Amino acid sequence: MRYVLVTGGVISGVGKGIIASSTGLLLKTLGLRVSCIKIDPYVSVDAGLMAPAEHGECFVLCSGGEVDLDLGNYERYLSVRLTSEHNITTGKVYLNVIEKERRGDYLGKTVQIVPHVTDSIKDWIRRVSKIPVDGSSEEPDVCIIELGGTIGDIESMPFIEALTQLRHEAGSGNFMNIHVSYVPTVHGEQKTKPTQHAVKSIRSHGLIPDVIACRCETPLAEATVSKLALHCQVEKEQVIVVRDMPTIYQVPLLLSEQKLVPQLRSRLALEKIAIPPAMVAQGEELWNMWKTIVTPTYQEELKIALVGKYVTCQDAYLSVVKALEHSAMRIRRKLNLMWIDSEELEPTNGGGPAQARYHKAWHDVSTASGIIVPGGFGHRGTEGMMRVTKWARENGIPFLGVCLGFQVAAIQYARDLCGMLEATSEEFNAQAKDRVVIYMPEVDRQKMGGTMRLGLRKTIFQQDTEWSRARALYGGVEVIEERHRHRYEINPELVGTLEKAGLHFVGKDETGERMEIFELKDHPYFVGTQFHAEYQSQVVNPSVSLPIPLPKFELTQDQRPYLGFVAASAGCLDEVIKQQPVEPFKNATINGTAE
Repeated sequence: MRYVLVTGGVISGVGKGIIASSTGLLLKTLGLRVSCIKIDPYVSVDAGLMAPAEHGECFVLCSGGEVDLDLGNYERYLSVRLTSEHNITTGKVYLNVIEKERRGDYLGKTVQIVPHVTDSIKDWIRRVSKIPVDGSSEEPDVCIIELGGTIGDIESMPFIEALTQLRHEAGSGNFMNIHVSYVPTVHGEQKTKPTQHAVKSIRSHGLIPDVIACRCETPLAEATVSKLALHCQVEKEQVIVVRDMPTIYQVPLLLSEQKLVPQLRSRLALEKIAIPPAMVAQGEELWNMWKTIVTPTYQEELKIALVGKYVTCQDAYLSVVKALEHSAMRIRRKLNLMWIDSEELEPTNGGGPAQARYHKAWHDVSTASGIIVPGGFGHRGTEGMMRVTKWARENGIPFLGVCLGFQVAAIQYARDLCGMLEATSEEFNAQAKDRVVIYMPEVDRQKMGGTMRLGLRKTIFQQDTEWSRARALYGGVEVIEERHRHRYEINPELVGTLEKAGLHFVGKDETGERMEIFELKDHPYFVGTQFHAEYQSQVVNPSVSLPIPLPKFELTQDQRPYLGFVAASAGCLDEVIKQQPVEPFKNATINGTAE
């Protein structure tokens, strides 16, 4: 097994995940099988209980694993299906070590960070790196390992020691370290000292950077690159300048232009790997397709209003944004995403800044071509969400509600058209009379971690739904599979009332008791999904070609509600629907097996 370790220095959030994903993509274009592991040094077992406003979204896998959002980047770039074990945390490692100690596996030895914790980390990496992730039974050729946080953080020290040992044990030609560092510009001068200290720090811990990826807003001067090479004790070609790009999907092109691929070939001895000609051809096709999709500049703008409660931390909706971007690229539009705090859509008393923000928010809503309300938790801001669903419904504006957005749209519909003026959710008011949304009975109310309805679940399109645009986008199939993450559902006792009033639940689960998709008939596009279609949206899948003039790549079935929404907002929904092959799509699994 060959390993590419991606570490970071100077500051966090410098773009390690995108560089790791882009490096994996470049390896995949060579015909190699690539896997990814994300190491998060926090003590939490997983990302499931972390506040999205602070940490960003919790990404959900097919199996229901709640993991770091960077695994979403890996899946989007590499078209792979990862497992929860591909996300290693301090909490998971220590649980593993403590369980072994309690069983007596260490035979009375004093359990220590070195060697027991570090050995556990290495064993985990070796085992997980061999898991096939591309649908075949073949082990990956290369595993990308991203170490979260910044070198020097106290919580990452056991991982750094383990990775230093892994580098030594893997041997020459089997391990490469890409160190990502930030090069700031202060008063017009590019400063190299932070990167010098970052490289000195990582060297002092035993890891030797093979490539230094310098993140910067603008290209670095030749003198700056030379200075970095000199003081960081590397050759100039080992310093790669990763400047800000128009889109993150162009980062692989930037890395390729700066000759990262030859360095990967050399330092990982890739010429020793026998790559089947078919895989080489597939890699070339993938690369040509990627360049075709991400390089065009689209002139026609499409304004979409994203109405949520975590808009101060845009990473909270990372997968939603990516699905919108992928769909906009598909129909060749330039996405203009307007971030609107749902609380600011709620009426305020008096004037002042709050009133100004209220009018500004509604002005943005009124100028948008489409409105999306994504998921979330809690009562805050939900009245504003309901008001915007009402606006979209009554004014014929394309609308997509996801999870909480699905639920609040149903509540507002019940208030307006079913005579339930006090309709609400049990999440907001457990004692309310008209609880349109209720707690799912099988969910554990005592424990929060990993107790939601998670992962891949089936949705059955109901009879007499041939008119449904949502179903047409899926090619007219009867059964689809999508990823879920929720504790609450539409109250089955009120479904009949809502449907009589015109809110059609075109998709339900296998029992027919759980609502999955609603849609309005006489509306350009008013669709809600209980599932999170965004979790499996990918940039490109080279296995199927679609007709011209749309770009030549296959949409994974889960992107389709977003494609329909974006296409309806752009006024080309009928054209897009006509290009969907009317045949069963592959489920969100690989070779019939989920993650």
